[in-house]
Amino acid sequence: MIFEQLATGGCQSYLLGCEATKAAILIDPELSRIDHYRGLCAQHGLALKYVVDTHTHADHFSASKKLARTTHVPVVMHRLSPAPHADMRVDDGDMIIAGELRLQVIHTPGHTRDSMSLLMSDRVFTGDTLLIGGTGRSDLPTGDPNELFESLFDKLLKLKPETLVFPAHDYKGRLHSTIGAEISDNPRLQKSDRASFVTMMQGLDLAAPTHLTEALRTNMSGGKTVAQLLSEASARVPFMSQEELSTRLGSNSRDLVILDLRERDAFEAGHVPGARHLPRGQLELRVNTELPDPTVRILTCCEFGKISTLAAATLRELGYTRAVALDGGMKAWREAGYPSET
Repeated sequence: MIFEQLATGGCQSYLLGCEATKAAILIDPELSRIDHYRGLCAQHGLALKYVVDTHTHADHFSASKKLARTTHVPVVMHRLSPAPHADMRVDDGDMIIAGELRLQVIHTPGHTRDSMSLLMSDRVFTGDTLLIGGTGRSDLPTGDPNELFESLFDKLLKLKPETLVFPAHDYKGRLHSTIGAEISDNPRLQKSDRASFVTMMQGLDLAAPTHLTEALRTNMSGGKTVAQLLSEASARVPFMSQEELSTRLGSNSRDLVILDLRERDAFEAGHVPGARHLPRGQLELRVNTELPDPTVRILTCCEFGKISTLAAATLRELGYTRAVALDGGMKAWREAGYPSET
């Protein structure tokens, strides 16, 4: 078998090729690496037969639709995937065949409802269900800690101990693990009874992925990149200058709610005086409770002014038609010498 593992930050993609037929399968491709995948296929003389996403990703932008359309191959996802561009929907126990390659689908929900793992002879591609030294989170849309427990302890951990584990993410430069090593060393798997495991997962309090909403929208539609979304949002959203905000703070204006969209550690390190903390990943879930009046004027701010622009566009779509974004973000605010509070 021809095997290439490609890391993009912490995202892991896998190119599998049949040496006899040159048929290939690409698993969990990342949008910024399309040319690299094509180059590797050309280098090995491979012809893609399938592009597979192990689940609907919330933390990176999938290349599946774009790559599949340019190479005229199907996108393979679990039957429960919300993505309309999935051409071949598979179920637990189904097999994906490319030349002499055989990948068996194992439905492993919990991180997302459509999560699946792919078992092939000596290895398993676990998506975000089982990671090296960890597991996928279960607090994102369609996640469920009870389902994650069953996917791990009733399915993946019952594979042969020597089975190699290749996850969709690893941020420490590790290439792979084994089922046996994860059973013995993975701290999350030491909670082997359901109640303890579920309590642990519910108490993790993890930061939301930076581009959660945008990544989900892109991956569920297979459509626009974050750069395209940002360009469109910039055309629909007005901005407030640093100087205007400073003036309004000085006049004690009450006609403005400032939402800081960064994660808690960044917010607590220094924010615009009087700003409220509402992380970007929780915006849609909490804004109606936090701000029940849709006529309020909202100023969104983040570190560099990009996420806040996307968020202001989202707020306008939700009916908050007076939402604006802070030009330049907190970085420009600090550099201009304006005050922050902690």
